[in-house]
Amino acid sequence: MERVFQDRLAVSLTLRMGGKTHDIDAGHLKRFTLELSSWGFEGEVEFVLTDNQAKGGQDKDVLLPDFLKPDLVEVSLSLSAVLPETSARPTHTALELKGLATDKTLVEESVSTDASEVVLHRRYGLRFQDAARLLWRQHHPCALYTSKTVRDILEEHKGEKIALAYDWDAGLGATHPMLFVGLEPGSGISFYDWVLWYVHEHTGVFTYDYAAHGYKFTGAKEASGTPMALHADNLAGLEVLLPEIIRHDVTVLNATAESPQTQVVSQKNAVTGIRQDVLLCTPIADEMQAQVNLETARLKAREPELELVWRSFPEKAFTPGALVKLPASAAWGAAGVAQDAVLRVRGLHLWGEVTEEQGSEEVYGDDAALFTFGMSTRLEAKDNAHVELPAWQPPRYPRYVEGFIVSEQGDTKDETWQAYTDSATSLDGYKVKIPLFADQIIPTPFNPNLLPGHFYFPAYKGERVLVGLGFQKAWIKRFLDWRAGARMPQDGQGVQLLVGKTPENGTALKHFYADDKPVFLMQRTHDKDTQKIQLNEGTLLIQVKEEPS
Repeated sequence: MERVFQDRLAVSLTLRMGGKTHDIDAGHLKRFTLELSSWGFEGEVEFVLTDNQAKGGQDKDVLLPDFLKPDLVEVSLSLSAVLPETSARPTHTALELKGLATDKTLVEESVSTDASEVVLHRRYGLRFQDAARLLWRQHHPCALYTSKTVRDILEEHKGEKIALAYDWDAGLGATHPMLFVGLEPGSGISFYDWVLWYVHEHTGVFTYDYAAHGYKFTGAKEASGTPMALHADNLAGLEVLLPEIIRHDVTVLNATAESPQTQVVSQKNAVTGIRQDVLLCTPIADEMQAQVNLETARLKAREPELELVWRSFPEKAFTPGALVKLPASAAWGAAGVAQDAVLRVRGLHLWGEVTEEQGSEEVYGDDAALFTFGMSTRLEAKDNAHVELPAWQPPRYPRYVEGFIVSEQGDTKDETWQAYTDSATSLDGYKVKIPLFADQIIPTPFNPNLLPGHFYFPAYKGERVLVGLGFQKAWIKRFLDWRAGARMPQDGQGVQLLVGKTPENGTALKHFYADDKPVFLMQRTHDKDTQKIQLNEGTLLIQVKEEPS
């Protein structure tokens, strides 16, 4: 539902590129389209510049050389009403956007002369977006963090063009033993996806602050402030939108063998028998409860929304996040949905175009122009807890890196093992050093891994292992090398088991072939002192010996 009208608007466009600033006034603009959402915006604009010095005129197009360069283009657009609509002495406020250009177009319009064709006009086009959507979608970091917060990660990766603010300590302020951001460029999953995924998974709120031209992370939607009264003279129509209702319950399942749990999270609009099961496998009770809390928060009922259509640009410009009230008459009560309600602006769509007839009346240099114009606004109740985000893809975990087992037992050269107890969970774990990421040390589970439980062979100090990295957890995927002295000659087809701190301070069990006959050897070594039992074809050797110095 949209109404097309004509309105005189003050529009200014500023482009900054290559250290230079170019101002484009309303008289040169031909078309614009803007889509504003709570999380950011995108827009298009077209304008015409004259270059008639070749025909003896006074106008020269100075934008062209900079426009053709690959420099980053910063776009500033200001839009405000001109004519009085609701008061005799209006005080207009402007809608102001600051973004970055994504791509550019250029069309040259030439005229024929007696000698040759001469370029007279150039029609420029720009698409632009908020900074994070453009830059973070090209950002695919692979980074490991220990004893850091998610806020630390955001601060490191915001770059010089993205401003961030925070009011979400529960979601961003906690320090974690390990955090991993591993985004593969070929996957199509960017840092922007990762940020939105994190916000969604932790029921946070991600918004674009149109006044500060930056972004804000909060734990809940902001609902403070005095609502602005909308005037019926500006409005053309209203549509009530009733979103789909959640019809399922949720069951959280914890599949640990020692303490399995099942907990139902229900809600009043669910249809009996329809559910979503969330499967965990964790021995930590707090993780189970955190998942239950998360699923409870996700079952937020989405309330009715309103699509408001305008017939003129308002005297007081506003952006998503603003609080408003519709006119008090019953005609704008929207079947009682919006009667006297405080509403939040969730989205804003507007466009304007100068037609051929209108364009012939415009004068270059004017700060206002007559546009064929359309505008609509999406409204929601102030207390609506539903959080809308742009489309995103979840990151893909795990990613795999190599590391070395850490043990502080014994001397440096001793191939000892060590289990570290987590003070928060009382669970034992290995510590693994990851050389790629500045030798940071991360925890992994201390368990039999791929061996059955009656083998107790913990990984030893310095053992090279393949580590699977999730977002907040890591685990040993497999072991990658032989212990020093463990490998035996191929021609003897030998195998052996080494235990102990070092080859000079341990015990070995070996089986190999000599003259195609099996040999079994068990040998204990401590410095120069050796004891061994060896079984050969027809012989049994038991020997205690001190090797010579």
